[in-house]
Amino acid sequence: MPLQIIALYSCEPTVQRVKRYTPDCVYDDQFVYANDRYKMAGQWFALPKLFKASINESYQVIRSDDELIQFKNKQSWTFRLIPKTATITGLVSLSLDPATKDSDFMQIKYHKDQANDKDYSHDGLGFSFKKWQADNVVKHMDAPELKEFEADKSAAKEHVRKYGTGTEEGDAPKSDFTKA
Repeated sequence: MPLQIIALYSCEPTVQRVKRYTPDCVYDDQFVYANDRYKMAGQWFALPKLFKASINESYQVIRSDDELIQFKNKQSWTFRLIPKTATITGLVSLSLDPATKDSDFMQIKYHKDQANDKDYSHDGLGFSFKKWQADNVVKHMDAPELKEFEADKSAAKEHVRKYGTGTEEGDAPKSDFTKA
């Protein structure tokens, strides 16, 4: 499954890859907090419009079991409008849906991406922007593939997981993946 998710990061979204997520999934990174598959699909299908290229430089699986797939991901992003490339190393944690653990098509319930060894707060203006971005990008997308996920707009929403400041002192989960 990590290769399917890396393909999404590499600006190669497909309906089948997005279906790896449950309708009520959460996608949580430094820019976005999407709390259903429809909004999350909008993010994946928007990437090719924002980036000229996204290349996976490397990845390393840290944990893979019935509950969690976790991997380090080094990705280089080349912007469309600005001739600049940014390389980001992230810790990607994919919490799996327990209802699909024994199936041939395991699904992701919670996708957490901690870029450059940082976690992000779920409070204040920054978090409000992340939610606003997820809510609004999809409204401006014309990708026909999104129609496949429109029913997910009414999926049950998980309560926002709060970690105070987004630091260890605020009880945010932390993994030191620079040593692995």
